[in-house]
Formats: sequence, structure tokens, C-alpha cells
Amino acid sequence: MTVKIIGQSIPNLPWQDKPANEQGVVWRYTKNPVIDWNPFKAAARVYNSAVVPFNGEFVGVFRCDYKNGRPHLHVGHSKDGLDWTFNEEPIDWRDKEGNPFVPSYAYDPRVVCVEGTYYVIWCTDDHGATLGVGMTKDFKKFTRLENAFVPFNRNGVLFPRKINGQFVMLNRPSDSGHTPFGDIFLSHSNDMEYWGKHRHVMGKGGNGWWQGTKIGGGPAPIETSEGWLLIYHGVSGTCNGFVYSLGAALLDIDEPWKVKYRTRDYILTPEKDYETRGFVPNVCFPCTALADADTGRIAIYYGAADTYSALAFTTVDDLVNEIKTNSEVF
Repeated sequence: MTVKIIGQSIPNLPWQDKPANEQGVVWRYTKNPVIDWNPFKAAARVYNSAVVPFNGEFVGVFRCDYKNGRPHLHVGHSKDGLDWTFNEEPIDWRDKEGNPFVPSYAYDPRVVCVEGTYYVIWCTDDHGATLGVGMTKDFKKFTRLENAFVPFNRNGVLFPRKINGQFVMLNRPSDSGHTPFGDIFLSHSNDMEYWGKHRHVMGKGGNGWWQGTKIGGGPAPIETSEGWLLIYHGVSGTCNGFVYSLGAALLDIDEPWKVKYRTRDYILTPEKDYETRGFVPNVCFPCTALADADTGRIAIYYGAADTYSALAFTTVDDLVNEIKTNSEVF
């Protein structure tokens, strides 16, 4: 391993070796999807969800679309990161005083541990889509903080440590629909409630078309010896609708709004039936990247076709090499 992951050891990280005939830098789990239709009574679909190691096993905050179409967040547990059981009841959000503070809907969560607290960022409603923020230490009691921004904002992604003494969050301002305005920004906070010192990180476009409509942050960035490794999604508009693919970038370690390298081409795009056929076809949407510091292995959890949860793999050496060798920064 040439590139060093600065983070925790995950000896039980879900993993499959790269197939001999695989040409891409990212390869899919052969038993995908890991979560199928109707995984428990309340939920028709579970996808675009966040997973973290916890007490030697795995826990997650999952987007669960109910059979009335409305999404809510549920906790799930797994011994191996592959077979999941879900709490039947949604997360019971409370404010700091213990009063109910339940969102009318909640989707596309990310979870990251910073200084022993697990922070949950998700898309919520406040007269339009914006970023909800909450925290937990045990995945049993959840405290909801104030929303990070006014509408419209999505794809809130917290860095896994403070930078220069402040929390740092990627976010994607937009409007109420599928808009051509969709760049990744970065914001700072001293307390996870008041956000400012905003910086533009990167935008849609480039010579290719795969990220020509908009982009958005994916999993929490991975700290490496080469900078912050960011996996993100890019959207293209076709005559048959939108297509969501995965890309990756390296950000400066101290000033992460500065992009050092960025993949010219996508690293994963909808190809398999569970990615091209579903409630919303042609979607690969990453929300989690678990990285094992000892081996350099990375497991990427992504939503497929707004229906399934799927898993893919890469290594930090392979991915960083791809980013640097085939880079287009614009």
C-alpha cells in the first residue's frame, strides 16, 4: 500500500477481491443488491443510506421509503455489513430539551463520527428541502439540532474530523427540483448549529457529459496521505431522463475547498439490472465509504435505482492512482 489511509482499522470490512476480468477501478459485490424490495414491514424500499462500524459490528441510518411513498429514517444493525435487520419504528428525534422534533420526511442520510459523537446529516423539510442535523452516541437516543441552512440545500456531508478547529460540511445548494444549478460548496461551524465561511469546492461540467447537469457530495471524505479522498455523484441529462454516476476527487488536506485532482471519467455508472431498472432507473448514489487503514480496502455502499442498496469495492491505491492519472480539474 503506497497511499496511507489516516483512520481506523476495520478488520471485518465487507470485501470481495477484484475479479480477474474486471477493468474498472471499482467493482461490484457479486451478490448485489444487499437490500432488496420490502425488507421489513413498513418499508417498500431502503437505499441511499449510511453505515458505520460500531462495537465490532455495523450499524446504519437508513432511508426507508414507506408504502405511501414518504421517506423516513430507521436504524439498522448487521454483524457483517451485508445481512441487515431494521428497527420497525423510525428514529425518535428529540431536541436538546427532550421535546419531540420529528421531521415530516427524511432521506439520503450520511453518518460520521467526530470526537466520539455520531452526527447524522439528512435532507429534511423546512418549507422546502434543506439539511437536517442530529447526533447520537449509542444509536438509541437521537438529539436533533437546528437545520444547517435555509432551503434549498441537499447532500450534506460532514468531514470526519475538525479542520483548523472547526466542523466542516460539504453541501449542495439548489432549488426545489432537478435544476442545472448544482455545485458542491463547503461551510464551517464551531458548534454544528451556526454555519458560515462558505467556499465553492467544485462544479458540474468538464469535457465529458457524465457530470454535466449537477454534482453532489457522497460519503464522508476519507483522510489519506494524498489529501481528502472524496467520492461524489455526477448527473447527466439524457433523452430518457437523468443518469447518476460516481466520480472521485482529491482535496487539499488543510484547505479542502481546493481541488487537487478529479476524475475525468466516472468510476461507476448504472449498468446492472438493479441499477438500470427500479423506482427511478439509472441511478448509482453513494452515501457510505468504509475504509480500512490497515489494508487500504474501501467498501462503498450506494443506492441503486432508488430501490436497492448495493455494495462496491476499491482500494485506496487504485482509486488515488486513477484520480491522479486521469484527472480533469476545471
